[in-house]
Amino acid sequence: MLKVKEGDKAPAFRGIDQDGKKISLADYKGKKIVLYFYPEDDTPTCTIQACNLRDNYTLLKRNGLTILGVSADTSARHKKFEAKYKLPFTLIADPDHAIIDKYGVWGEKQLYGRKYMGLHRTTFLIDEKGIIRKIFLKPRNKQHAEEIVKAWNELENKK
Repeated sequence: MLKVKEGDKAPAFRGIDQDGKKISLADYKGKKIVLYFYPEDDTPTCTIQACNLRDNYTLLKRNGLTILGVSADTSARHKKFEAKYKLPFTLIADPDHAIIDKYGVWGEKQLYGRKYMGLHRTTFLIDEKGIIRKIFLKPRNKQHAEEIVKAWNELENKK
């Protein structure tokens, strides 16, 4: 499934954000990035996760973290999601799965015994040099910001 692992250079990407602006990973060179992939805007679990990041945005920023969300939704759908929940971070549209495929977060899923293809909720912590330092394969959506900060602090203490 995943095409990258901890310690790898984060795959470069380009996309369009919720405001229709071009964005790339290179725009964030020298910054600590939280790149989180989520299945779909305005669904229950995705909303819980996004709102946890929103509610703890000050904590995340204080720790020098920049949040980038990615899903296969369009920019217009991202804009509605951002506005409805007052999300203070960038959402990148990836309807063609260009970014999703580079990170290998698309694959078989199962719900109520039914198998289907979908996006696996995954978060990558990328350091200032563009190296993936931590991967959350099963983020704790209601406590995601806290687990991100804890992981970064543990990584910083290992330096």
